[in-house]
Amino acid sequence: MKEKSKIGFGTAAIGRPLYINLKQNKEEEPFSLPAFKANGLEVLEDAYNKGIRFFDTSPGYGIAEELLVDWVHQKNDPSIVVSTKWGYTYVANFNPDATQHEVKEHSLNKLNEQWIFSKKLAPNLKIYQIHSATLDTGVLENEAVLRRLHELKIENGLIIGLTTTGSNQVEVLKKALKIEIDGEKLFQSYQCTFNVLDQSVAILKEALQELEGPFIIKEALANGRLIPNDNYSNYTNLYSFMKVLAEKHQVGIDAVALRYCMDYFLGATVLSGANNSEHMASNLKADTFMLSTSEVEQLSAFGISAEAYWQERKELAWN
Repeated sequence: MKEKSKIGFGTAAIGRPLYINLKQNKEEEPFSLPAFKANGLEVLEDAYNKGIRFFDTSPGYGIAEELLVDWVHQKNDPSIVVSTKWGYTYVANFNPDATQHEVKEHSLNKLNEQWIFSKKLAPNLKIYQIHSATLDTGVLENEAVLRRLHELKIENGLIIGLTTTGSNQVEVLKKALKIEIDGEKLFQSYQCTFNVLDQSVAILKEALQELEGPFIIKEALANGRLIPNDNYSNYTNLYSFMKVLAEKHQVGIDAVALRYCMDYFLGATVLSGANNSEHMASNLKADTFMLSTSEVEQLSAFGISAEAYWQERKELAWN
């Protein structure tokens, strides 16, 4: 029997004050790093107390990795599973007016540099991923990087994975799935964007459900676009249907969006990107019901092309 899908916690929103998303809260308060750290630790603790044991982070998420290192050592709970990444460096320094928020570099030097800190997540660190692997950086053809990842796998008992982003997710996955080092597949975990709107990776559903490690779903809420918004009149019918499902199951629309992913990819880890306890509680209601096969199929009918999805995403601001 296939393992039940579960909800994990993606830490981007608690590690840096701005993220690509639709702005929901109109209130503006001066940024305070101590308060921001305190809130991040509070949300981690809340997620743990609500039953979450899978935590996803990255050096590119501001202070998220640092928060998680201190927190997992304090919890001292072997049931906590952590995945982290390498390849992005956060450079905005918590400045909301920064013109650049992150720098991408898929070099061997960057891998070794970021591993020095990321390995502090051990023994809870189980999955190590290339952050946003794309064809243009050449990382999937970089023999030195691939062999170093294989070394880290052997030396530390890790599952090696990668995350994808952009309209060519499927192309990247197809290339990565073929990569072998010393006769074995290197990548055994993938973290991809999948939601009601962008279902492109569904074409590889069978391969993604047969991995040794987890298939991790990010952006299940489409960066906020699945929450009813007057700016997206083209999704009016989708919003109406999701509202019907939310009322039927007595949950929020966010829970419907998460549940769709859980019921489509059985056994996947679906990330909540909540940055406060209220949103976390609302997201976790996805665990209280199931969508019927017919409801999943009806939601799937609202999917759009990957090109249209990512073009729309490019227009979102850092909030």
